[in-house]
Amino acid sequence: MKEIHVAGTASRGIVVSHVLKYEEPDYTPSGGGITAEQAEAEQETFEHARQAVKAALGELAAQSDIFAAHLAIMDDFVLLESVGGRIAGEHKNAQAAVHETIEELASMFDVIDDPYMRERGADVRDIGKRLMAELKGITPPDLGNLKHEGIVAARELYPSDMVRLDPALVKGIITEEGGVTSHVSIIAGSLGIPVLAGVGPVLDELEEDMMVCMDAGEGILVLDPDEETLSRYRARREASERERLHLKRLRTMPAATKNGRRIRLCVNAGSIQEIENALPMNIDGVGLFRSELLYMESTQFPTEEEQFEVYKKAAILCPGELTVRTLDIGGDKALSYFELDREENPFLGWRAIRISLDMKDMFKQQLRAILRAGAFGHVRILFPMLISLEELRQAKAVVRECMEELQMEQTAFDGKMEIGMMIETPASVLLAEEFAREADFFSIGTNDLTQYLLAVDRGNTRLAGRYDYFHPAVLKAIAHVIEAGHRQGIPVGMCGEMAGDLQAVPILLKMGLDEFSMSAGSIDYVREKILKAEL
Repeated sequence: MKEIHVAGTASRGIVVSHVLKYEEPDYTPSGGGITAEQAEAEQETFEHARQAVKAALGELAAQSDIFAAHLAIMDDFVLLESVGGRIAGEHKNAQAAVHETIEELASMFDVIDDPYMRERGADVRDIGKRLMAELKGITPPDLGNLKHEGIVAARELYPSDMVRLDPALVKGIITEEGGVTSHVSIIAGSLGIPVLAGVGPVLDELEEDMMVCMDAGEGILVLDPDEETLSRYRARREASERERLHLKRLRTMPAATKNGRRIRLCVNAGSIQEIENALPMNIDGVGLFRSELLYMESTQFPTEEEQFEVYKKAAILCPGELTVRTLDIGGDKALSYFELDREENPFLGWRAIRISLDMKDMFKQQLRAILRAGAFGHVRILFPMLISLEELRQAKAVVRECMEELQMEQTAFDGKMEIGMMIETPASVLLAEEFAREADFFSIGTNDLTQYLLAVDRGNTRLAGRYDYFHPAVLKAIAHVIEAGHRQGIPVGMCGEMAGDLQAVPILLKMGLDEFSMSAGSIDYVREKILKAEL
């Protein structure tokens, strides 16, 4: 028997079952160099594979926006130009050209500190896997062909692996790589399948049909448990199932404390699919829509119309608010088609609102799209990384300019759209009172705020113990911001990781936080915590 403790938990639950090892075929490119005369044939080989993958993705896109995004990437010029350039210019065969291109595109996501954005690299590799399977004539394994139930153990899973998955047979998922914010984890969470993601090298220790116990809430994996451990986990599994049903019943209740104080309970999302997955949880809306994903999954700046269609669909879906954060790139988030200058300290550099204000035409395209979507639901604008009143006023002036243009064009839009700002810099905390006089709402981003207040790089493993949003300085800052917002009569929400931390919920409620926005997997648990609170 061996017990492993895991940091990455994506979907709570306890499972006792046998291991089903998910072995991927070898997608390593064969061959490599070609002659100039062979380039045309290799280009045709790539095009044939691309069209085959597009056909398959077209069917899936009708079911999921995740695959709609994958389908769009298949036609992007960066992918086509990069593969074509490697074939024609570098004389590499189609397999090598695809492999190198996909790794180049995916690596842009790998260096991002934000775990949610970093996991989007897996989506790019999923596309690469599909292309390589076509080029090599491989039929990928299919989770829809399982004969009996068990816990799927894999090096890494991708969205395409989840297409035909039967939740009645897949009781749990263990992956060596990947994270809790990957699309696979999100899909599994929506299906109620417990996940332990990024557990490290464990496949060699797992044998097919080995008995395993996993607690995805506590992050514990027990290999080959003894009878006493099996009995204990089976009892805990039954208790966990009762809790799951209890939490599901609580979804019918609005999030309110025992003394009747109504709290808004929202989801953080980066796609339409994630909003749809959260709707059964009776959310009050989307407290953070990460618009940068539209930019990062594209190979050119998305047009106003492209953005409008996404925001409009999201606004129609949302039962309440849709809070769209304007483009938040820079720092560790880059675009494949827009080269940022190399900076000594990118987290303190040209990023977020600073880029938007400097690139006014691009900013206006996004704002116009958001304003137009406001005609279809309750949409709000959220500006990131503000440090001065001048920045807020400049951004609001651009919004007014967009409104005037839309009015002149007789295009429908929300002329009274609420404009809020992220509180994630020390400057915004110290100026909270002044900001509250000019903003319609605050949203506290505890991830960056903690990093900046404590001067601790949250991506540095050596400093992991020092990165702590329960630090007195962070708690005092949060309390100050909530008090300042309330004195000026504006609501204060939170969209950082702290909002989904069950230990933090009672503290934040006592501080007076009005809105909690988090990943979908935490909503049921936070609702229960709020319902039990008596302030």
